[in-house]
Amino acid sequence: MAQKTMQVSIVSHEGEIYNGKATMFYAKGADGDIGIAPGHLQLLTSIAPGAVRVEKPDGEEELLYVSGGILEVQPSQVTILADQIERPVDVNETLAKKAKEEAEKMLAARKAGSDEYREAQMDLAEAMAKLRVLEIVRLRKGRTH
Repeated sequence: MAQKTMQVSIVSHEGEIYNGKATMFYAKGADGDIGIAPGHLQLLTSIAPGAVRVEKPDGEEELLYVSGGILEVQPSQVTILADQIERPVDVNETLAKKAKEEAEKMLAARKAGSDEYREAQMDLAEAMAKLRVLEIVRLRKGRTH
């Protein structure tokens, strides 16, 4: 029996970062984790900063960091339009840790509800999401050795 697949396209303002077939797709939605299988009902939603995981027909996985964006699902097509996309090898761990620390300091120094507070919350979410992608990569490497 042939394995069902869908086309996945992940695009930023820099261009298409990933385009290929998938058997499953995972992202962090604004209201929780999202898993999409071929034949999924149509969906249009925002995604939060975090890991995007594409399971390919050959069993391999593609893992990317996205800073947030829009997810569109059609029965045989998944598209992400994201502000920023990085492959794990391109994520600078030192800068992500520094951004996390700076955002935490800003949150402590600002009044909840202010524009600066909301901006610091977004910065913290992005930094933590990048660090989580790196953690996932490390965990995977540990499983293969």
